[in-house]
Amino acid sequence: MLPLRDDNPTQHHPVVTLVIIGLCVVAYFFWQPTPFDDTSSDTIFTAEHAAIPCEVIEGRPLSVDEARATFVQGDATACGLGRPRPAAFPDKLVYPSILVSIFLHGSLLHLGGNMLFLWVFGNNVEDRMGKVLFALFYLTGGIIASLGHILVNANSTVPVVGASGAIAAVMGAYLVWYPRVRVYTLVFIIIVPLRAMWVLVYWFVIQFFTDPNEGVAWMAHVTGFVFGIIVALAVSALSGGDRSRPSPERYYY
Repeated sequence: MLPLRDDNPTQHHPVVTLVIIGLCVVAYFFWQPTPFDDTSSDTIFTAEHAAIPCEVIEGRPLSVDEARATFVQGDATACGLGRPRPAAFPDKLVYPSILVSIFLHGSLLHLGGNMLFLWVFGNNVEDRMGKVLFALFYLTGGIIASLGHILVNANSTVPVVGASGAIAAVMGAYLVWYPRVRVYTLVFIIIVPLRAMWVLVYWFVIQFFTDPNEGVAWMAHVTGFVFGIIVALAVSALSGGDRSRPSPERYYY
């Protein structure tokens, strides 16, 4: 199922959502190697800038031996293999790379899918939270989601890229606040209006059936989604309920 749009009007322009989408697009087309560059350029860029679980756990960049085993020999769990020095990229900032990874994507399809989900669900969550809180929530959700993946894959030397963990946090918040909103969803080749709760719960459940060989960081998705639910429930409790929500009769069914 692919959500295309929702019947959920906003009261304010989704400035932060648009800025995030713009940053991801600019990073993909103007910073990352283009699809026309050779594969080695893309691999080097990703290894140098993206978060890698082994690096975060060890607090150091991958060694030359670990990088060679990973990117040349295909060993995805080469953490600790060979000598810890010299580093393949000694100037890499290991911990900030977690944040950088949120704005990087592996392909045009990866970018397009993530930005579509962010636009469908992000504008309303931003509208509810406000711009500053939403920006902090999005970045924190992305970091928390990445850490969920890293803790479960501590020996992995494979870089992690993509905004889907942060977007999962947005989706979790949307589920709490707008479960009955109509979301127009592409199901096979038919566009069907479905309640948001069914679209989002379905998305969450299928994460547990993801083939680990597909390279999808499903634990980041799960962690981000749960984080979003917790934050949305906390915000609702602190704000005293749903009084800031637009009139439900305008978009519920």
